[in-house]
Order: sequence, then structure tokens, then C-alpha cells
Amino acid sequence: MNQPVGARIRREPFGTLPDGTEIQRFRLFGAGGFEVAVLDLGGIVQALHVPDREGRLADIVLGHDAPGAYLDEPRFFGAAVGRYANRIAGGRFALDGVGYRVPANDGDHALHGGPQGFDKRVWKLAELYEGEAPSLRLSLTSPDGDQGFPGTLKASVTYTLSGAGELTIAFEATTDAPTLVNLTHHGYFNLGGVEAGGDVLDHILTIHADDYLPVDAAAIPLGRPEHVQGTPFDFCTPRAIGARIREGHPQLHRGRGYDHNYCLDARAAPAPRLAARVEHPGSGRVMELLTDQPGLQFYSGNFLDGTALGKQGRLYRQSDGFCLEPQTWPDAPNRADYPSARLDPGETYRHVSVYRFSAA
Repeated sequence: MNQPVGARIRREPFGTLPDGTEIQRFRLFGAGGFEVAVLDLGGIVQALHVPDREGRLADIVLGHDAPGAYLDEPRFFGAAVGRYANRIAGGRFALDGVGYRVPANDGDHALHGGPQGFDKRVWKLAELYEGEAPSLRLSLTSPDGDQGFPGTLKASVTYTLSGAGELTIAFEATTDAPTLVNLTHHGYFNLGGVEAGGDVLDHILTIHADDYLPVDAAAIPLGRPEHVQGTPFDFCTPRAIGARIREGHPQLHRGRGYDHNYCLDARAAPAPRLAARVEHPGSGRVMELLTDQPGLQFYSGNFLDGTALGKQGRLYRQSDGFCLEPQTWPDAPNRADYPSARLDPGETYRHVSVYRFSAA
């Protein structure tokens, strides 16, 4: 792993963008070889090395080996996405009777903040901490009118390693005018290791939610949550991701698999609570996700089609990775009965998610 003796953070160049902007990679080292690599481009988690039951390390997140590929491939691999994660129907919303429009980048709809969202920005280094729990804080200022959103938003994301296998990702944001904010980490995980080349259909998934949001053909929620019981969307007890993914359920047909919000609560929780658990039987790696957010988007990598060239020259194909994206519910700006994504001056948006790794 080329870890420098006595150091917990290494800063190194990661190539340049087409306009000549130099991109930096920050490697944070934990115990037992646990390591995360974060880019200042998009706040991207570019690599995440985790041991298996035998102590063997593997990189478990999909991504790229060069910065330009993250701009060319609209997959959001490992990125910090915003100003609004997930979809806004028609790219339109209203605040205090004033209409706003975000440029469409997913058919007729806005996805993950629009075509020039936070995943495509170079964030500024705000703080490095090399103590027992090494951390990196990046910051970004999104001006009033950026991608159609009102208000100047000052956002930050902090990555912290603790213990032998715990990564905390914490977002904060403030605004000078009423606006929307919904930030998340868009990691694609494969606990078998991305170099091994297997899919994630054998991963055993548990999601602690009784309801999910059915969607239309464009992945916009249809309305009220529905119970998962008796459907292929029931992961209340552990089940392989691929166990029912090929059933003829209309929602699976529309999304080519899972790409749905699970309703954890009607509002953000005061502290992170267990939302999901994933285990890879072959390696024994386990990921537990704790979050304070009201929703969790589960995506089974349905639209990976072999056109994305990933790390070490590997092509990513359908279900080579899964996403668990903590956030508020999709299209909440247009649904008064969904958890609110509004942020007003004097308030601070906070989102804390903990990715806890172990081996069984």
C-alpha cells in the first residue's frame, strides 16, 4: 500500500483535467491496511481498501484511474452529488411562490444537481487532521443561480477514518437565501473487490425499511410509499440482491432492476441509525451503513453496460456494483407530503453517514 511510516495522510497528484486543472488525491490510512483515497474533483472516493476474513486487502469501489474519465462518464462513481441528489421532475420546483428550473440531464428531468452538479466541481481543501482518526474536509461555494438553484450555498464534506474499518462522511451547508439542498455520497460498492471482476448479485442485503417509493418509467415517484412485504423489494430480512431481481414485477421492469428510494423515516433522525447491511459470502466482507437521512436509494447498477472503462482497464457491466445513497426522498421539492429539502438562512444542513466494515 506504500504507506509512509508514521503518516496517516498522503497528498499526491492525480493528473490534470482537459483545461489544465491539476487534481489532487488524498489517501487516509487507518488500522490494518484500511485506506480511503479521495479526490478534490467532485469529492470522489476513488478507492477504498478493506480486508477480507483472511486479512487480504481489496479495493471495493468502482471508479477511474484518470480524472478526465469522471467528467466523460455520467455514472457519478464515488462522487459527492448535489445541490439536489436524485431526481427533480421536469427540473422544476417552486419556493415561496417563485418558480425555478434546473437544466435537464436525465431525459426531461434533473438528476443529481443538473449537468454541472457538485460531482464535476473541484472542491477546495479546507482541513487535514492526522490524529488517531485522520480526516479530510473539502469545501465548495455554489453561487446564487448555479444550475438554477437560488441562494449562495456554502457546502463542505468531511471524510474521517476511525478504528479498523469505519468511514464517516459528513456534509454541512449554509445559504444566504431560501434554497434546496440534498447531498449524498454516490459510491458504487463491490465487496468482493473490483479487481476480481464479479457482480454483486450474490451479496446479501438487509434494508431496515418497511416501505419504498414506486416510480414511473422515468424513475419519478408515483406518489405515496408502498409496503415492501410480499414484493421483490422486501429486504427486511437478509436476501441476495439477485434473488428476485429477474421477477416480472412492473417496478423491476421499469428500472431494469432496483433503483428505488426506501423510506427510512418521515424526517431526518437526530443521529445515524442502522439503515442497511451488506455481506459478501465469498470474502466475508460486511458493510453496515448508518445514516441520519430519511431515505435510502438502492441501485443495483442496472445501467452499467460495458461502455465505462474503469480502474486497471476493466469494463464495468450490469450489476458490477451497487449503490446505497442516503438522502431525502426523490422529487421532494414537488411533494408537500415528502420530507422537506428546504434550507433557510440561519440554518445549517447536516448529513452524517457511517460506513462500517468488518469481516464474517
